[in-house]
Amino acid sequence: MERSELDAWLRLTLTPGVGNHTVRRLLALCGLPEQVFQQPALWHGHVTAAQARALAVEPEGLAALAETTWQWLHGAADGVGRRVLTLADAAYPVLLLATEDPPPLLYVMGPEQVLDRPLFFPDPCLAVVGSRSPTAQGALHARQFAKALREAGLCIVSGMALGVDAAAHEGALEDVPEGCLATIAVVGTGLDRVYPSRHRALAHRIARQGLLVSEYPLGTPPLAANFPKRNRIIAGLSQGTLVVEAALQSGSLITARLAAEQGREVFAIPGSIQSPQARGCHALIRQGAKLVETIQDVLEELQLQVPAAVALPTAAAEAPQSDEPLLSAMGWDPIGLDALIARTGMDAPALQVALLEYELAGRVARLPGGSFQRMALS
Repeated sequence: MERSELDAWLRLTLTPGVGNHTVRRLLALCGLPEQVFQQPALWHGHVTAAQARALAVEPEGLAALAETTWQWLHGAADGVGRRVLTLADAAYPVLLLATEDPPPLLYVMGPEQVLDRPLFFPDPCLAVVGSRSPTAQGALHARQFAKALREAGLCIVSGMALGVDAAAHEGALEDVPEGCLATIAVVGTGLDRVYPSRHRALAHRIARQGLLVSEYPLGTPPLAANFPKRNRIIAGLSQGTLVVEAALQSGSLITARLAAEQGREVFAIPGSIQSPQARGCHALIRQGAKLVETIQDVLEELQLQVPAAVALPTAAAEAPQSDEPLLSAMGWDPIGLDALIARTGMDAPALQVALLEYELAGRVARLPGGSFQRMALS
């Protein structure tokens, strides 16, 4: 991309009061952004008077942002490349381009040798999303399913948020072969920032073995309104969306709705009827989402074959009954110490010792509030 081209795209997309739909209308009318500004007479009837006045003036701070972006593009290091894709670029992801509101600009970070390819976005992709505060079993499901689906040939797309998103990215990156684009993180800030900050190491791993993607210019902070908006990109990059755990008001349901509106598949993992974190998934299933117990359920719907070497993780409800009395008494729902004492007849000290042993073995998780949950590890 030439500097003059970058400046024109930034000016067009950052003009106050000119949204994505107007940008695309002007591009269809005039051609590339440089031609938009050379042909103001053509704007009549296609933009409002206020938009025309705004387009005639360079946005405040444009020169500084253009210089920052130019330096960012040419400041790649350690094999991590940077790109700004426009709607006119051949490398712009086809699935996203086919949606109702594709971003005019996409900022991308990833392995330099991958970004040098004419077409570098992986295909097929599956979005894996869910609660920012999942149960221990939900986080485990996200990680297991993402790893197995990546091994089956899918690139995992998520939002790098806390909880299920992070677990999905980490699962996709687990034992990833050299040169494989394992995961795509679509973020709600500029790519010169990491949010949440605790995911800095995860972001660096994704930049080396996947792609970091944003529609927001450099310097954009983590504004609350940006995160629901970026969900359309998560859904738009993917053939389908798998919701692992979600409450009824979860932002993951926005992603699922957008996927359905785009004609993409929607999948949901069921959970306990006692768990608030399962209610969003149950609502999706009632609305027609495919109930998922193994990755086979996803691959069959997407008409993809399962490689023979791929292990198929099962959902907790499908796990075999335990012959260990304490685990059987726990069931699969979160449970408090008093309820366990009532179910098992054990005294509190002996029960706490047994729970600690199971916790250290990874078979029981300690939850906030002093409750416990049995873990299905297969």
